[in-house]
Amino acid sequence: MPRLFGTDGVRGVANKELTPDLALSLGRAAGFVMAKDGAVIVGRDTRVSGPMLQGALVAGLCSAGVHVRLAGIIPTPAVAFLTVDEMASAGAVISASHNPIQDNGIKFFSSEGLKSSAAVEDQIESAMQSSEMELPSGSQVGSAEVIDDALDRYLDHVLSSVAGSLESGPRIVLDCAFGAAWRAGPVAFTRAGAEVIAMNAECDGTRINVDCGSTNLSGLAERVVSEGAQLGLAFDGDADRVLAVDEQGEEIDGDRLLGLTAVHLLGLGKLDHNLVIATVMSNLGFKRALEEKGIEVVLAPVGDKFVAEAMAHHGAVLGGEQSGHVILGKQSTTGDGILAGLQIAAILAASDRPLSQLAHFFEPFPQVLINVDVAAKHRLDAHEPLWEEVRAAEATLGEDGRVLVRASGTEPLVRVMVEAADPEMAQSVAEKLADSVRNHLN
Repeated sequence: MPRLFGTDGVRGVANKELTPDLALSLGRAAGFVMAKDGAVIVGRDTRVSGPMLQGALVAGLCSAGVHVRLAGIIPTPAVAFLTVDEMASAGAVISASHNPIQDNGIKFFSSEGLKSSAAVEDQIESAMQSSEMELPSGSQVGSAEVIDDALDRYLDHVLSSVAGSLESGPRIVLDCAFGAAWRAGPVAFTRAGAEVIAMNAECDGTRINVDCGSTNLSGLAERVVSEGAQLGLAFDGDADRVLAVDEQGEEIDGDRLLGLTAVHLLGLGKLDHNLVIATVMSNLGFKRALEEKGIEVVLAPVGDKFVAEAMAHHGAVLGGEQSGHVILGKQSTTGDGILAGLQIAAILAASDRPLSQLAHFFEPFPQVLINVDVAAKHRLDAHEPLWEEVRAAEATLGEDGRVLVRASGTEPLVRVMVEAADPEMAQSVAEKLADSVRNHLN
């Protein structure tokens, strides 16, 4: 049976794959595994299926005797923060991040505010299959209550990192993706001193991520240019990632945001060990440019929880992904789009150069990414004939290119990424490997 948990919790089409019954079972098992003695913080994004799944998850937690603290519609990193701040046993978020409206997901945080480990997830899956759990009764049954000041406490926390740095009032356009940042984003940047122009800043789960937010920057780019703004920031559905556009409407991806932040911290003497954690998806040009500045780049598997694990292992204070997850280790335990966006705005406000100059400090290698729909992504790791073709492609590219083939943790896809100094070579190799993936895994 395929593993229930992916790289970022359990995801699926709400009420079909991720049903209330499954959410209840998950909650009960997670309660026994993660929260035998203590509370669980629960938050969600704006999706229309959110209340349904929250009710089921909370019921499962309460049936395990857990006291639940409801944070409401709130960014994922706020749940991680509140879990630590309240000394809770665990946190849970109901969200499918950047996925389409019909999807939803459930992910868990440890008492340290870190995404649940594979070992804990395996324990939860085992507990879901067990018939030996003795359910509490009477006064031992769990309860639930609302945290009235959840969002304000989170905002006070992230704003403390940029106190006074945006008093010049830069003009910033925020695309809140009709998601968890719909209120938190505009309030945070306004309180920091920025002149805020908010887009898609309504609590509307029927439009979350639809042609907006970090999955579609075109509307943000147009608005930045038309408003004469210095910066545009786009969040995803649960606001744990951010991408940007500069004053000319050009996209600034996670590699550039991460690199810009790293160079800034290096200049302040605050980049511990002169080290940054990125992922295998980061561009070779990014890695080489930072190394030329004396910054070591260590690559982790895709997923901000793996970045966080690598940061802890290497003692790094900064890590992130090309997709826009940025972890500022001295302020957060997980990717935080609002916090990272505030840092970029502060760097820009302190400079006499526009973002178009600050962020374009490296020339990226041409990179081709093809998402291949497959019926059996779970067969990828053990499919040796396919890996023989991957190794042959790597030999063809040599030191001036690389290949990455991996199964998506959240969708029925295999992602084929090829980088090469020659863009035509990158395209050709990627298309050939994508065809091979289709043939072998369908």
